[in-house]
Amino acid sequence: KARSRSRPDEAPIKTTEAQRQYSKVAFAVAAYATCSASMLIVNKLCITYLPAPTVVLFLQLSFTAVAIRAMTHYGIVDADPLDMEKAKPFVLVALAFLGALYTNVKTLQYANVETFIVFRCSTPCLIAVLDYVFLGRAMPNLKSWMSLGAIVCGAVTYVSFDADFEVRAYGWVLAWYLVFAFDQIYIKYAVDQSSLSVWGRTYYMNALAVVPVSVMGLLSGESSAVSRGGLTREDEAYQWGWAGFCALTASCVAGVVMSYSAMQLRGMISATSFTVVGTMCKIATVVVNCLIWDKHASFGGLAALFICLFAGLGYEQSPLRTPQVTTKPTVGSDKG
Repeated sequence: KARSRSRPDEAPIKTTEAQRQYSKVAFAVAAYATCSASMLIVNKLCITYLPAPTVVLFLQLSFTAVAIRAMTHYGIVDADPLDMEKAKPFVLVALAFLGALYTNVKTLQYANVETFIVFRCSTPCLIAVLDYVFLGRAMPNLKSWMSLGAIVCGAVTYVSFDADFEVRAYGWVLAWYLVFAFDQIYIKYAVDQSSLSVWGRTYYMNALAVVPVSVMGLLSGESSAVSRGGLTREDEAYQWGWAGFCALTASCVAGVVMSYSAMQLRGMISATSFTVVGTMCKIATVVVNCLIWDKHASFGGLAALFICLFAGLGYEQSPLRTPQVTTKPTVGSDKG
């Protein structure tokens, strides 16, 4: 009897908790969507004014790592200090993160924004399969598959309309595609297993990526080219100016918010849902891109792109097939 009397009281508690969790996820989605949509434009501006993607990435990653450490020092955020034992499992996370960022920036350097976005629209299909194979999710239901299929159809239609695809861009898009798939799946796995705070995971990922991107900058010659003013664009000689400085500063600040919001959202939803959210928010990028750049798609191409973006609204997150029981030590946990 005592147990039956307690049941009516449990329902409001569960409902309130569910509403609170839903609010958290909704806020995280809104924050990530805003950052993701704006970050693509900011990066495009950065590469336009400073055509050295490796240098841009080095400055963004360094700024994010230093900013998080400074905010932790002053008690604004709580990020775990860098520890070699905890850092070991996150080296691959940092490399995946860096690889996705670098191939993203290189793609934007050699192609218009729509070219990148249309391939971005086709990634949820691949991630859904990988989610099933590696992360224990069920396969999407019929409605979700139709949604993802419509995204791919929109992408194919876009290709038939838009002739502004560059041969060099295809190679970088393919590289980004493969790295992005690994990034989505492995980082989701690491986040689910990690005992670090959200700010801690963000700090580790950015700080550990600084060294390899520094090496890339030295090997590519971009660092020395920037220091001696030897960079050139296709149509004119490169000159550093106030506009470039402002774009770079904005990208560094946006990078901090983007890194945190992405890491937070990864821990709340599935890898496929995370990919779909990132794809849907690009609609704002398309609108802004049409207003800023003269290198945008035709009306038919944009119509197809709108179709593949809005088709993702019909996607529903797949549940876990079975409850996951973790027997391995968590990533970043202490042995003691």
